[in-house]
Amino acid sequence: MATTITEECISCGACEGECPNDAISLGEDVFVIDPDLCSECVGHHDTQMCAEACPVDVCVDDPERRESEEILFERARKIAADKGESLELNDSTSHFRAA
Repeated sequence: MATTITEECISCGACEGECPNDAISLGEDVFVIDPDLCSECVGHHDTQMCAEACPVDVCVDDPERRESEEILFERARKIAADKGESLELNDSTSHFRAA
């Protein structure tokens, strides 16, 4: 599932720079995540970096957009390829595999 930011966001911006896919931007009142760019950091990190950076814990799973590791990794690979990067899927690049 993609990550979303709740309305309790304090608009501090701590999450924005942490996103490897540039999926986070300032919306009208709070920061928002573009679900078509969110890969839950799969392919990059073993945790969701926006949630790690958020001081008020408002970066949460979007229950309306459940996606598998495979779908998220393919999205991340496409975005990384557009940036000239390559990704690998392993224990240190997917929270699905973290113990």
